[in-house]
Amino acid sequence: MKVLISDSMSDRCVEIFKNAPGLQVDVNTKLKPEELKKVIKDYHALVVRSATKVTAEIIEAADNLKVIGRAGTGVDNIDTQAATKKGIVVMNTPGGNTITTAEHAVSMLMALARKIPQATASMRKGEWEKKKFEGTEVTSKALGILGAGNIGSVVADRAQGLKMNVIAYDPYLSQDAANRMGVEQVSLDDLYKRSDFISIHVPLTNETKNLVNKDAFAKMKKGVKIINCARGGIVNEKDLCNAIKSGIVSGAAFDVFEKEPLPADNPLLQLEEVILTPHLGASTAEAQENVAIAIAEQIVDYLVKGTIRNAVNVPSVPAELLASLGPYITLAEKLGSFQGQVLKGGIEEVTVEYSGDVVSYDVAPVTIAAIKGLLDQLMDQQVNFVNAPFVAKERGIKVVEMKTSRAIDFASSITIKVKTKEAENLVEGALFGKKEPRIVRIDKFFLDAVPEGYLLVLYNYDKPGVIGNVGTLLGAGNINIARLHLGRQAIGGEAVSVWNIDTPLPQDLLAKLLKLPHMISAKVVKL
Repeated sequence: MKVLISDSMSDRCVEIFKNAPGLQVDVNTKLKPEELKKVIKDYHALVVRSATKVTAEIIEAADNLKVIGRAGTGVDNIDTQAATKKGIVVMNTPGGNTITTAEHAVSMLMALARKIPQATASMRKGEWEKKKFEGTEVTSKALGILGAGNIGSVVADRAQGLKMNVIAYDPYLSQDAANRMGVEQVSLDDLYKRSDFISIHVPLTNETKNLVNKDAFAKMKKGVKIINCARGGIVNEKDLCNAIKSGIVSGAAFDVFEKEPLPADNPLLQLEEVILTPHLGASTAEAQENVAIAIAEQIVDYLVKGTIRNAVNVPSVPAELLASLGPYITLAEKLGSFQGQVLKGGIEEVTVEYSGDVVSYDVAPVTIAAIKGLLDQLMDQQVNFVNAPFVAKERGIKVVEMKTSRAIDFASSITIKVKTKEAENLVEGALFGKKEPRIVRIDKFFLDAVPEGYLLVLYNYDKPGVIGNVGTLLGAGNINIARLHLGRQAIGGEAVSVWNIDTPLPQDLLAKLLKLPHMISAKVVKL
């Protein structure tokens, strides 16, 4: 079998492939997309970093491809859905960049406190401005960790070594986990109010996009300093610039941006109070070497032994069972992802309930898929089919699996109940035609929704004109409606509707929807 390495990797990575029995490796890091499309049909494995874009078009041309390996955490440059449809395993190396990214955040914090980059730039101009670059000590200062997952917890540990007072906001962190970390759990508003420094370590989701905006800045302590080494788009850059100019924020250090590479006209470039680095969080020799070795070993294990590790799109299921169990795995992951995007509050318990024919299988991988789909929406780390149970346990989330062989409404169905500190949510799914996933119940409402693409989920009172008003507003916003699914219990009571839309819904349009008559709530979910 042939392996193609299309991005720069360490010599050790290439060596691992060369020493593996039955494998041939080629290294070609200069392939253009059209060239890669032509040659990919000859390969069984493709190894990339972030430079190669593995599009649906390239995947379609890959007649023999079995696995795509990403030396790193994110798989944004790989069309995972297209790979899944074609039965190609997509692997990454979660955790390989954790220490490196955390250390970069701490480095940015120190550079921000002592204005090191600005002082260096001044000296290169021949100046000696001691007074201008007077800094601040970090000892005894309050560091607010926004998102206390893998990376956030390492930052907290390092900051404690600097004798900082560490507080954290993370709705999915249990009190036991917070105690083990030695951090004080606080509300988001309390974190804003008390922090001298704020370091951001949450994933970019519908919930966290523009999370740190003008309203958040208005709640912060005057003179606060902001560090973002997580994802661009979590902090509203325009609002940040205004907060710096108004004196609320005294400095910011950013490694990630809404648009990358950073456009030349970005106003952050004009502010001396801002330290900028070009997405260097994972860029250390050690991290790059570690992830390259890890992905080589994982791909060799898969091609030679059939062992799947750190796959983002398939759990470890024997090949002979994958055809039967695969559709249930897909359904469970979509149901979990749906729950992760609509729930509120920290998760205390997840119940995955099976009924009907599906209970004749070993459903452990299906349960893992449900947990993976759920946590993937909430964590700052990459959650996959391997680490999902561990992440749930680490966060103090109780997972319950239940089975009943008696089919109730469908030959087989999967129900996921999530209990949070604020409420209990339920979503049920079934397969149509043995492999087409459907959402058939949301809380107390029965319906038939296709869990695909962007879903607008509305709760409203069952009154005339609601559907028409929503459709008119979406049309005026140039949002195309692909499908509409309705559910209600009684005439005039509460109702739910799920709208499949072709494009994301802008925040201002979502706000207008919430102001429509008889509307209770509105959420956009991406599956």
